[in-house]
Amino acid sequence: MAGDHTKEVVSSSLPLDGRVAIVTGASGGIGRAISIHLHSLGARVVINYASSSKQADLLASELNTSAPSSHPQAIAIKADVSDPDQVKQLFSRTEEEFGSKIHILAHCAGVLDPKYPVLANTTVEDWDMIFNVNTKGAFLCCREATNRLAHGGGGRIIMISTSLVGAPTPGYAAYTASKAAVETMTRIVAKELKGTGITANCVAPGPVATELFFAGKTEETLKRIADACPLNRLGEPEDVSKVVGFIASDAGEWINGQVIRVNGGFIV
Repeated sequence: MAGDHTKEVVSSSLPLDGRVAIVTGASGGIGRAISIHLHSLGARVVINYASSSKQADLLASELNTSAPSSHPQAIAIKADVSDPDQVKQLFSRTEEEFGSKIHILAHCAGVLDPKYPVLANTTVEDWDMIFNVNTKGAFLCCREATNRLAHGGGGRIIMISTSLVGAPTPGYAAYTASKAAVETMTRIVAKELKGTGITANCVAPGPVATELFFAGKTEETLKRIADACPLNRLGEPEDVSKVVGFIASDAGEWINGQVIRVNGGFIV
């Protein structure tokens, strides 16, 4: 009995105990790290993916294995965030699977063009592809969250942007523009949600060691970018997930309508 009581006290002390989170783009990179961290804080987590079912299912299995509960604490759900019907289904399935309102949306799904073309060489097809996922996808998920997240406290909309919005860089015109739109949208949404207890913020990473960031870059380029950071390294996904975890908790409630640049001083 004493052991059971201790376990119960530990569980109830977790800052996100009893809350449900959807993490989009969660099968790898920053989204994966956020899923792991929110789960470690007590949240039940939906690992959303578009194509990497093996990675998403494996992560869900690992999180459930590590959890003391006999009920699933993590599930993987496939959904294309640029499709309004699939986004609605993502939220509906989450509510059905966990039997609860959703408290947290951490929107990480995103793409960039690994060719890094200047604007003059950017095709309409590539521009549309980036905006379809990064901007339309963010809009659809954010819109659904404004209508579906729990009211009265604990509701969190956290959109992943990029520090490049604060430091325009050649080769990233479409990507940066797509994320700048998300930052503006999120600031406005934070005001529109007045009275609901739901906060809306952006977390804007700098260079982070993920497949998305490595794509199309040479070793020389990667070294140059790392050397430009005052901390002499690239960011790690966990550097970002810890900030997201804080904002998602009650301790982060007073942060609202903000863009938090998480880049080790690389971009100020």
